[in-house]
Amino acid sequence: MKTSSKADLFRKLPSVDELLRSTELTALRERDGHAAVTEAARVILERLREEISAGRLDAAGLDLALPGLSSAVERQLWQSLNYSLRPVINATGVILHTNLGRAPLGESAIEHLREAAQSYSNLEFNIAAGERGKRDVHVDRLFRRLLNSDREVSTVVVNNNAAAVLLALNSLAERGEVIVSRGELVEIGGSFRIPDVMAKSGAILREVGTTNRTRISDYERPINDKTRLLLRVHRSNFQITGFTEQPSLADLVELGQRHGIPVMEDLGSGALFDLQSVGVSGEPGVVDSIAAGVDVVTYSGDKLLGGPQAGILSGKKDPIARIRSNPLFRALRVDKLTYAALEATLLAYVRQDHNAIPALRMMRMTKQELAIRAEAVAKELRGTKCHVELADGESVVGGGAAPGATLPTKLIAVSVAGLSSEELAARLRSTEPPVIARIEEGRVLLDLRTVFPEQDAAIVAALASVVV
Repeated sequence: MKTSSKADLFRKLPSVDELLRSTELTALRERDGHAAVTEAARVILERLREEISAGRLDAAGLDLALPGLSSAVERQLWQSLNYSLRPVINATGVILHTNLGRAPLGESAIEHLREAAQSYSNLEFNIAAGERGKRDVHVDRLFRRLLNSDREVSTVVVNNNAAAVLLALNSLAERGEVIVSRGELVEIGGSFRIPDVMAKSGAILREVGTTNRTRISDYERPINDKTRLLLRVHRSNFQITGFTEQPSLADLVELGQRHGIPVMEDLGSGALFDLQSVGVSGEPGVVDSIAAGVDVVTYSGDKLLGGPQAGILSGKKDPIARIRSNPLFRALRVDKLTYAALEATLLAYVRQDHNAIPALRMMRMTKQELAIRAEAVAKELRGTKCHVELADGESVVGGGAAPGATLPTKLIAVSVAGLSSEELAARLRSTEPPVIARIEEGRVLLDLRTVFPEQDAAIVAALASVVV
């Protein structure tokens, strides 16, 4: 039998115009437009040319592919016109999963965001005075109530906590020295390193102490006329245990006051509720920092606070005013959508309606509540090819918050004969919506703590569909 040359195979391919004239693509052009369908057809034909050129597609394979060209173009068109950013079901048990968007927003936040997005708003307009106002007022008033301080506290908001740290250091310590413990020179996700941020801010790093032990005398010894700031950085994504020492925040504040040097704390996560109520201990809150007397504390909006991505700076009136007057503030400030979501989230705290904040609601779920849901899911999967077991396990807060803390949970362990755990997890990711699970000891594990109850049925449907 004569073997077809690559040139012969190329000649078998239709032109873009020929493909567009097919009945199926004519209908697609009427629905989605000529330009989009043409681009999809070009992509599919170019993909086939590459396969032929690389020797991965022979005459028999091409003969199988050609009748399906219209379907391939339609799939390509769907991918190109569909949203890339889309919802997924987080069944990992990691509540603040950075890769999955961290804290989901509550219903009130979504509704307030929708109202602000579809209309004009008083973002920077004082309705009573009929003149320009400040966007800070929409959340500053709520932070004042929540931080419950007997002195005046101000708050400004930027686009994330890295920006908050950069802005604070630049505003308070540009060209001056900032004293920080070596044990706090952390790197968190995305290669965010405190020394690098400090360098970009224009401040000069002055390391003191050792990795595991830093005393108050270590902070005091290098103080000189160039010292502008004492910095405390919360170790948000790791722990140092054993032979350790760290001065209290109160001691650091007292040292700063004695020398007339402000103290800044980068909390990272920044809880506004009592974490001990959900079994998480040792994680400082924003109220604790303010009560200790720090001049500025920085924290995230989309971690333990449970709101939108934001970097929040709270503290004494004068340093916050300096930060707000920095030209960088305008470059880093947030828009009306962030303010809307943040305002609604803070109002839930003011009303003490913590269950209205999804991340907090997930933390508060008991193991017994999760076990009831897990048993119901397992029951629905009986009779399918899925082998399902319930197992004790642990959920984690995630997002660089409370690194040593875990929450007891009930896991759904799934395995399927003939499928590896990696293959099963990949099939679950291919469902609509994608289900993201974790793999341990050769089993796919689903933790319903991070699955909304109304999504339990989708978990069942996804598992049933991938094992048929």
